[in-house]
Amino acid sequence: MDRRAALKTTTVLLAATPLAGCTGRLDTFATWKEAQQAVLELLFTPKVVHGSPWNLSQVLQHLAQSIEFSMQGFPVLKGAWFRSSIGSAAFAVFNARGAMSHDLAEPIPGAPPLDASQVLKTSVNRLLEAMDAFAQFNGTLRPHFAYGELTKPQYERAHLMHLANHWTQFQAKTATA
Repeated sequence: MDRRAALKTTTVLLAATPLAGCTGRLDTFATWKEAQQAVLELLFTPKVVHGSPWNLSQVLQHLAQSIEFSMQGFPVLKGAWFRSSIGSAAFAVFNARGAMSHDLAEPIPGAPPLDASQVLKTSVNRLLEAMDAFAQFNGTLRPHFAYGELTKPQYERAHLMHLANHWTQFQAKTATA
């Protein structure tokens, strides 16, 4: 894709997004602590994932991978032109909305496969450990595979929006007779 096409696509992305009246407030998880509490609560009130080929444990592994990769580096990055134009514009839109929307069954490019048999407790602990590590991280954050360079507050917001986007798939587990 040439520069003109990339700029046109970016303009279309921004124009198609209703930003009027956006507060940028995250409705599901306003803080990192709220998100951590919600993850911990999954041990006591497990959920069922609807509309995804992944089970709850796999979704939590995916979320942990995203946070871990922000500190370690993503295995595969989209091209620099994409990250600096379309990707950064997409993050700007999500950031302004305070909400992300993406394909909830799409793995992170190059990430190890998600283990469908992993017990929920292990996945909850991994995600909580990744969140703790991120909160304490003072090193250089790695570029997001699509959004490019993000500051720590931007990354935290991206992670919160990512968590919230996946939380839309979760429904209470019903008791079986």
